[in-house]
Amino acid sequence: MIIRRASTIATTILIILSAASCSGNSNETESPITRNPLLRPSDYTETAPAVFQVQLETSAGDLTLEIHREWAPLGADRFYNLVNSGYYNETRIYRVIPGFMAQFGLNGDPYVNQAWKSQFIVDDPLVESNVRGRVAFAMSGVHSRTTQVFISYGDNSELDEEGFTPIGEVIDGMDVADSFYADYGDGPPRGNGPYQAMAEARGNEYLDADFPELTRMQRASVVLLN
Repeated sequence: MIIRRASTIATTILIILSAASCSGNSNETESPITRNPLLRPSDYTETAPAVFQVQLETSAGDLTLEIHREWAPLGADRFYNLVNSGYYNETRIYRVIPGFMAQFGLNGDPYVNQAWKSQFIVDDPLVESNVRGRVAFAMSGVHSRTTQVFISYGDNSELDEEGFTPIGEVIDGMDVADSFYADYGDGPPRGNGPYQAMAEARGNEYLDADFPELTRMQRASVVLLN
């Protein structure tokens, strides 16, 4: 069982238009980059606290993750910045495989997905194992982590040797994670669930139209510890 990030084969060409204004109305010519700070990944480089919690508010209920920077410093820093930026707000838990894992981390805005798809971070050495409740970044190969993470449903320690380094674990609400909507199954070519490349290219428009029952990630927020 391997978690893989979709290939970068584009199914939809994303074009950011920056047209010159004839009327001088700044609202008409404002580019997506100006409107959405998430289109500037280089702005999100803060160092995470040694330990912090993340509250996930979903349509299935709430759960709490505890992230340990000593487990995976680069991964913890990236997750901290993504949560603080609001990246995971109003996203979908689009890949849920019972007994294996639940995966999320594609933004609802395709322009944002385009901006982050090549923002790779170097792999962290393995410290903890991928057992039930652990949280790790999805990846497609060496040094390929970007924004997607998964929660292990079972003992996935076979992923340890493949470089999937846990950054933390669910400390409250694992029953909520277990209840994430899973009936669509895995995506192509292993199943008929959401196609990751299409979700990346079209965002929530695609997921909500074709897979309306997916569990929704309504909000993710950092909880700092004393």
